[in-house]
Amino acid sequence: MSYEAFAEVYEALMDNVPYDMWCGRIRKLLTDAGIRDGIVAELGCGTGSMTRRLAEAGYDMIGIDLSPEMLDAAREAENEEIPSQSKKEILYLNQDMRSFELYGTVRAVICVCDSINYVTDPGEVQEVLRLVNNYLDPEGLLILDFHTPYYYREVLGDCSIAETREDLAMIWENEEGEDGIHRLFLTVFREEEDGRYTRFEELHEQRGYTQEEMRALAEAAGLTEVHFHDDYSDSPVNGQSERIVMTAREHGKREKIPDMEIKSGKIE
Repeated sequence: MSYEAFAEVYEALMDNVPYDMWCGRIRKLLTDAGIRDGIVAELGCGTGSMTRRLAEAGYDMIGIDLSPEMLDAAREAENEEIPSQSKKEILYLNQDMRSFELYGTVRAVICVCDSINYVTDPGEVQEVLRLVNNYLDPEGLLILDFHTPYYYREVLGDCSIAETREDLAMIWENEEGEDGIHRLFLTVFREEEDGRYTRFEELHEQRGYTQEEMRALAEAAGLTEVHFHDDYSDSPVNGQSERIVMTAREHGKREKIPDMEIKSGKIE
């Protein structure tokens, strides 16, 4: 689903997300895989917080999101935050990750901040991963994070969360459905210039995935070398992991080439 009006306050309400730490970990995973530059696509890029950081790190970024409002906010932030002398222009695409299209292959795909949890049909998650495998360079890298059923069931549960800021107030009402889908009812009050408050509401639906489920989906989609860590760390996944980071490699494009001899400038 798109964030619509929520895009206007998303950055302010996500200021506790450790983007810099996450970016450092993502850059390490990329460089460990030999990817120090080139094109990287981000699925569910939102307002571009991670996209901009990786662009500043030297990658040619493509940001993909379903919400045009989110992408408008990303473009505005890009113009404000990235110095023109070091700026690498980011290509933003208004597409659904379940059916995204690129003009060619990319060295890596990332999908962070539990964006994949908004894809609540496991079959559609597999399709996202199939498309990732299709658009990755040979042996290209996927980095994806997702929240677990433990997080939705034990951490959020059916609780309500209220938060107030100087010019914002927000209420999250959580509901764990019997269908396995977690529903978040958001109510935001935003102060306008004239002192009045604007109220808007949105419903967000997410599904938690286990390590085993995501491995099966990734391998069914054609990806290989699937690995998992507890959040953005080197630690293994455990029964109380709230966020899991998965890495996987493209598979299928590079066929094995038989050994050949080169004689007199010719391959024999």
